[in-house]
Amino acid sequence: MALIRRLVVCALALGFLGCASLPEDLPRGAPGYARPPQPGGPLAAVETALHERIGPTQSGFALLDSNQDGLQWRLALIDSAQHSIALQYYVWWDDESGNLLMKRVIDAADRGVKVRLILDDLSTILEDETHPMLRDAANALVDAHPNIEIRLFNAWRSRELAGRAAETLNRMERINHRMHNKLLVVDNRAVILGGRNIGNEYFGLSAHFNFRDLDVLGIGPIARQASGVFDRFWNSEWVVPVKALGIASTREDLRREYAPARRKLASAPSLARFALDRQDWSAALARLPGEMHAGTSLLHTDTPDQDALNHHMPRAIRELVGGAQREVLVTNAYIIPDEASVRQIKAQTARGVKFRVLTNSLASHDVPAVNSHYKQWRKPLIEAGVDLYEMRPDAAVQPLLADTPPTKAEFMGLHVKAMVIDRERVFIGSMNLDPRSAQINSEMGVIVDSPGLARELARAMDRDMAADNAWRVTLDASGRIRWTAGDQVLATQPARSFWQRIEDVIFMAFPRDLY
Repeated sequence: MALIRRLVVCALALGFLGCASLPEDLPRGAPGYARPPQPGGPLAAVETALHERIGPTQSGFALLDSNQDGLQWRLALIDSAQHSIALQYYVWWDDESGNLLMKRVIDAADRGVKVRLILDDLSTILEDETHPMLRDAANALVDAHPNIEIRLFNAWRSRELAGRAAETLNRMERINHRMHNKLLVVDNRAVILGGRNIGNEYFGLSAHFNFRDLDVLGIGPIARQASGVFDRFWNSEWVVPVKALGIASTREDLRREYAPARRKLASAPSLARFALDRQDWSAALARLPGEMHAGTSLLHTDTPDQDALNHHMPRAIRELVGGAQREVLVTNAYIIPDEASVRQIKAQTARGVKFRVLTNSLASHDVPAVNSHYKQWRKPLIEAGVDLYEMRPDAAVQPLLADTPPTKAEFMGLHVKAMVIDRERVFIGSMNLDPRSAQINSEMGVIVDSPGLARELARAMDRDMAADNAWRVTLDASGRIRWTAGDQVLATQPARSFWQRIEDVIFMAFPRDLY
């Protein structure tokens, strides 16, 4: 939402200027669908070995708990691809991690792997979270590869920054819908899904701040479920092929233009733990079948229909939480409840279900506006029976999970979207518990019935809620909110700076439904 506000400001500053644009009736790409898993390749061997252990109807799942693992396993899957790669991301920044992953994708395409990539059109406006940069030409270069096709979700018809800002004002109802999905499927056998976008802060490579985030790696039927989600978006009327932008590029242009970027990557200090070129992952892949948790899965998604995004995720989450008999563990970066959800929690705690919830504090937040609308719900949540925790920006897990050596960020924020129900079922996905995820963006997430995976994720959540990682938020005898971490007790919500407290007040004036 911060980007939408910047575009509005740009429109007011620059005026309603004309610029290059797509036609009113956006061109459609040819229909395309994932091929069934093909024989041969490292991932076929992994799936065969896994099914010998757990059978063909279950999938294997492994948590990607650290940011280093999140990047490492994406590289491993891309390097291991023999037939196809499908990628679907909200943002893909033009930074070290983004360029490293794109290099490996291009290398896979060079060896004959067919690549399909869906990006939310936000990725064509920004270099990273704070620096505007028009990137249509860069995407057209990659799209020029004969084995790569890129499509943009909910594309602005105007392609220059001023025009996009003006269009945001004129078509806010449509432009406001963004694709928040995160998905990587390789050879229709392996998938990574969860909270991580493609950018340094999601992989522990940012010197300013890094996220505590989470993905799950799945092998087996879950990959085919993920391919089905990808194909629904790929063939929807909400996407437009990059070729429709009319930017002439060739494969030779791609090789020439990307040569300096590759040289720069080779000397990037933050990438010290990651090789520039394709690696042999056979040893890690051979261990994988024995390390994964068996489980059955159901992948939920909002759907892009002709004129609307149909939001199925809120109901899936309500039913999952409502089915709890003993315990609900929630870690979610951005929480803005409503009366109905608080009533549901109160009814469940009244019958003995325990709720423990971890979210961002103002001090760990990258989006203070969310805190502005969450903070009024602290007391109702606690009174409803929630054991409430908020992340510390100096959490002890930062060097273990958030930062990837040699990088050490100034602070850590929370970006996880996960739940554990009765230590038997797990939800991991892209969905925040706020109005934007429920009503505006497209979201997705997997529900896995796997006691083993649930126990591992519950242990991670218990650790993240410990006093060296989070404040416990309670009410004192007078009903006033207190933040406690060990011997430290605060009567005012923790913040990194006075300016954060000012932002926290200012954003209270903005509608909660924007976040």
